[in-house]
Amino acid sequence: MKIAETFPPGEFLRDELEARGWSQTQLAEIMGRPFRLINEIIAGKKAITPETAIQLGDSLGTGPELWMNLESQYQLSRVGASDGQVARRAKLYERFPVREMIKRGWLQKTKVVSELEHACLAFFGLESLDEPLNFCHAAKKTEVLENASELQLAWLYRARQLASEQIVAPYTPERLRQTLTTLASLLPAPEEARHAPRLLAECGVRFVVVEPIPGSKIDGACFWLTDTQPVVAMSLRLDRIDNFWFVLRHELEHVLCEHGKGRGYLIDQDLDPTEQVNDEEDAANREALDFCVSQSELTGFIARVGPFFAEERVVLFAQRIKVHPGLVVGQLQRRLRRYDFLRAHQVKVRQFVVASARTDGWGVIDTA
Repeated sequence: MKIAETFPPGEFLRDELEARGWSQTQLAEIMGRPFRLINEIIAGKKAITPETAIQLGDSLGTGPELWMNLESQYQLSRVGASDGQVARRAKLYERFPVREMIKRGWLQKTKVVSELEHACLAFFGLESLDEPLNFCHAAKKTEVLENASELQLAWLYRARQLASEQIVAPYTPERLRQTLTTLASLLPAPEEARHAPRLLAECGVRFVVVEPIPGSKIDGACFWLTDTQPVVAMSLRLDRIDNFWFVLRHELEHVLCEHGKGRGYLIDQDLDPTEQVNDEEDAANREALDFCVSQSELTGFIARVGPFFAEERVVLFAQRIKVHPGLVVGQLQRRLRRYDFLRAHQVKVRQFVVASARTDGWGVIDTA
């Protein structure tokens, strides 16, 4: 298509002056502006500013919009047509959290749009940018990830990348149930959390840790590489001993019950066992709560000691049921709705977990 030729606004101004029989000097005097300004506008050497457009409009009775539009069209014509690069980059940023992915090292920074497009397609396993995202393994029917945000999707895909590179023992539900007893023996000491990744690998569960993307609100996820290859991914968003063991046991219950296998994944965000949830989440919450602190024991303790929960009694109770006091404190906080209660006992465990788990985050990019 042939593009219409665009002329400098000065040529239209010259025509207006000729139609009125005015000289450039006369127009300059009417506007109260130097003759040189009018001459350079007509010669195409000077652009029309908003102030000049207003004065031209008043002088010639045309209104300022005419002259600003002529100037804008002329300046745009000098730049040339868009090559589409900005629009293509905008499409990528609109669909994917590109900036965050580059920051995390999941994508290489580049000014070449085609390279960025190729990197995004490779990361999400897509053939084209118009193809919908899905997370099911090959044996399952494709399901579009409609309920997950773009931040959550990027986190989930990165977790799958790490999990797919792991070599673990064959998975059986029986071995995982047996492992739960061993995991429970780790609850008294924070540093013992470092053994969890190895124990899970020995019973066929891939365990990975991916630092949360700000705003994603993910605590953990359960997904399946195949029908016999479950994965538990955690963000360690809240670095507390009670949160770690609760989320881990919650996700393991999803694995044992094969939750999410039909569509390939389950994302858990802002986990709160006191909220009303669906049957799958309710089952996982109940098992996680009882794993961390026997609910019958806790109910009895509250009945005996409440409403005054002295720190010494909480610690002695935790020692008796063989768990860290932070686990008891976490559940008491929810029951009492006092989230500052004995908070010092909710010690950090992230350093112990990431030391032995397949991890991406906190300054470490796992490229193994």
